Amino acid sequence: MKTKNIKTEKRLRLKKKIRMRISGDATRPRLAVFRSNKFIYAQAVDDVKGVTIAAASDAVMEKGTKVAGAEYTGKTIAKLLKDKGITSVVFDRGGFKYAGRVKILADAARASGLNF
Repeated sequence: MKTKNIKTEKRLRLKKKIRMRISGDATRPRLAVFRSNKFIYAQAVDDVKGVTIAAASDAVMEKGTKVAGAEYTGKTIAKLLKDKGITSVVFDRGGFKYAGRVKILADAARASGLNF
């Protein structure tokens, strides 16, 4: 008996394919994005050491739309990484389509100075 729905299984299958192709290190970490129904999360991961370098989400925002939250998260993660001296990342969309809030997060991070 399956416990997950078909849409989630498809996303997780895509996520595995993506993770086989990309990996992050200390100089160019992997910018992993997770989008839930309520919030959006982003974290920069060093896959060689297996540690999270920086993380941001829109869960700390008081009010605002989901689109504003995605933009806030993109700007925040870019600022945290620039403070640590990292300007280049590998983008990991986590099996989500590169559209909507995921694209807005990526564009905000690019506009704030991250290269990917």
